[in-house]
Amino acid sequence: MRARDILVKELGKIRDEIEFHLIGYVVMPEHVHLLISEPKEGTPSTVLQKLKLRVSRKLRRLRRSGSAAQLRLPFDEAGEPLRAFWQTRFYYFNVYTKGKLLEKLNYVHANPAIRGLVEHPKDWRWSSWGFYWEAENGLISIDAEQ
Repeated sequence: MRARDILVKELGKIRDEIEFHLIGYVVMPEHVHLLISEPKEGTPSTVLQKLKLRVSRKLRRLRRSGSAAQLRLPFDEAGEPLRAFWQTRFYYFNVYTKGKLLEKLNYVHANPAIRGLVEHPKDWRWSSWGFYWEAENGLISIDAEQ
């Protein structure tokens, strides 16, 4: 299991709890792109706050228990002090048109291939690419466009 798997699992739990639509995502080694709706209660910041808190707590717990080596965590160098997993800020962009939504989906899905992590977006399992181009849900189900 990887830290990215934990992030995706927690994202699914939070989506169910605070009721927002997950339209697209990609989890990269050092950042994540999410296309989400406003949650039923709160704001997109609420979603990110919960996600960041839960993932950080899980990863810290795993590191303290000695399980981090199997996860290949970003802070897993021998003797390295425990540091923040998340950046303090995030960037958001409101999407109002179907054309802009498709542009953003294409951008986030292409990210792993552009970075050279895989040859084609279909090969990056931490992404919603399969839902849109192969009708497969992958690690987390995607909500149909709203």
